[in-house]
Amino acid sequence: MPGSRKMILGHVMSGICSKMNRTKQLPADVMETPLNRCLNTFDITLLGVGHMVGAGIYVLTGTVAKEIAGPGIIISFLLAGLASLLSALCYAEFGTRLPKAGSAYVYTYISVGEFWAFVIGWNILLEHMIGAASVARAWSGYVDFLFGGAISNTTLAITGEMHEQLLGKYPDVLAFVVCIVYASLLGIGVKGSAIVNSFLTVINLSVMGLIIVVGLYYANEENWTSQKGGFLPYGFSGVLAGAATCFYAFVGFDSIATSGEEAKNPSFSIPMATVLSMGIVTLGYILICTALTLLVPFNQINPNAALPEAFAGIGMHWVKYVVSIGALCGMTTTLFGSLFSLPRCMYAMASDGLLFGFLGDVNSKTQVPLTNLIISGFCSALIALLFDLEKLVEFMSIGTLLAYTIVSASVIILRYRPALSPSRSILTLGSEMSMSTSEPTTPSEVVNMAGTLRLKYGWLSPLLSGSEPGSAVTVAVMLYTVFSAALCVLLQVSSKDLKSGIWWTILLAGFFILVMGGCMLVIVAHHQNQEGLRFKVPMVPFIPALSIVCNIEFMIHLNVLTWLRFFVWMILGMLVYFLYGIHNSKEGETMSTYSMLMTSSEAVKEKWGSTTRTNIKGMLTRRKNSTPSERNAIMDDDNDDELP
Repeated sequence: MPGSRKMILGHVMSGICSKMNRTKQLPADVMETPLNRCLNTFDITLLGVGHMVGAGIYVLTGTVAKEIAGPGIIISFLLAGLASLLSALCYAEFGTRLPKAGSAYVYTYISVGEFWAFVIGWNILLEHMIGAASVARAWSGYVDFLFGGAISNTTLAITGEMHEQLLGKYPDVLAFVVCIVYASLLGIGVKGSAIVNSFLTVINLSVMGLIIVVGLYYANEENWTSQKGGFLPYGFSGVLAGAATCFYAFVGFDSIATSGEEAKNPSFSIPMATVLSMGIVTLGYILICTALTLLVPFNQINPNAALPEAFAGIGMHWVKYVVSIGALCGMTTTLFGSLFSLPRCMYAMASDGLLFGFLGDVNSKTQVPLTNLIISGFCSALIALLFDLEKLVEFMSIGTLLAYTIVSASVIILRYRPALSPSRSILTLGSEMSMSTSEPTTPSEVVNMAGTLRLKYGWLSPLLSGSEPGSAVTVAVMLYTVFSAALCVLLQVSSKDLKSGIWWTILLAGFFILVMGGCMLVIVAHHQNQEGLRFKVPMVPFIPALSIVCNIEFMIHLNVLTWLRFFVWMILGMLVYFLYGIHNSKEGETMSTYSMLMTSSEAVKEKWGSTTRTNIKGMLTRRKNSTPSERNAIMDDDNDDELP
């Protein structure tokens, strides 16, 4: 009896693990969608720019310049922009591979597996909900500032003050209304909302251009001299701390990838819009910070109204109103970006069966997931109404950085994985390969024909020849990510010990770096699969690997309470997944080709009969050494024997 219980338990656990690791099957036509493919490159570029250039440029710049980096904020934004670009390029490659809504969720589902895809999707939902709510609250606060606090004072007089720790000082009714109104505007259809977004983004960029020109005209170079504190008053550590904060100003470029299912020509528009929007936003932030810190000494900046106060100091009070117009337009487009992405991610997860089915409905007239838009708009409005967003914005960052990390890892995994369409079985692939008399039949070459890309370095063949197709690279990427996290934690916790030269910390850091280097060696030892890629991340695997380290380093700097809130949100997500998603997944109906190749040998036998590498090698050898007529008979016989 105990033995049978163990067998039953083992069978159940094996089934759960195989379900968690199943990957999404590539659709026969990736361009097919119930959504409306009507967005061009210009629309998508301004969608990305509008999502990134919002409250950050009018609020974040003053705080970072005065309290963290000084004029060195220019370098902070440059570093943050470059770090964000690493992840953005990975998103762009996936956007050309699979132009579907869902962004990082879909990319993870295809490359890593269902469980991690759900984790990413669940966190993207939270990211966009809190993102929309925080911008709505900032929008409300800016309007309140323009009216001298009349709105907040009136609300406090009516409702009184809320004293709970996570709740705001007062219920922000204006923020609630703003979320509902903008969600309603998005319901008119993607093209109409894209036109509104483009119009507001152009106004915002025009205001930024005016600020830059006027600011540089009245610039005072003495504000960067040692008499005024110098260019790096907080040192280079302040620049790095500023870069970690400024990184969040670039959160939003993933809305470009989310729009892939509504782009006319996603293979061109997604990478082009990604590069253009990142370039425009980074340059805009750098020039704005240059103008601000040259206009007024960094220690005299008003963090609550940096730009209006700076121009008021030179007697140009009218700029206050121009800046206000730009700020409201920028916050509106950022809010649009979050409310645009959120229902599409819900739609993608529901279409795959991981969320409730009614969330996958698309309105036939507007071709928009209207039910999702109503639910997401109301949830964001409710959060904006009640919660203190300053405590939740950092909470949002964990999900964003986790998504960036896994997308970067997924780019490496897919680049070294064989490209098998769902309609081609492993036997069919072997049959096609065997027709070429120029192909050798060494064990490593036979493994290549079965789906694993050839090794560049023959001396690694004994170590890796027994691995499943693509699994050596997958394991190497996982180990690289784990040891990158360990190294970042060590640098954070034991930085003083490392500086003091304590031997065990240096030895441990050296070990982590050595393992990471070994993982990279295993990855680069394989030939890449670049079949059908219109846009490719350059220098793979090095750029995605650097992106992984940067994102983990930013995550390590988040405080403990943020991580605790993250785990609470993940517990809720696990309940949804294990009680509903894992049982209703569409991939449970038919196992994808990738899943069959990547699961254990027992699972492979169950699906493919007795097919193993030895069988394949024998099949290929017999077919290659036969005449054409004999080869056809052998192929028919093999297929009859091997297929279940």
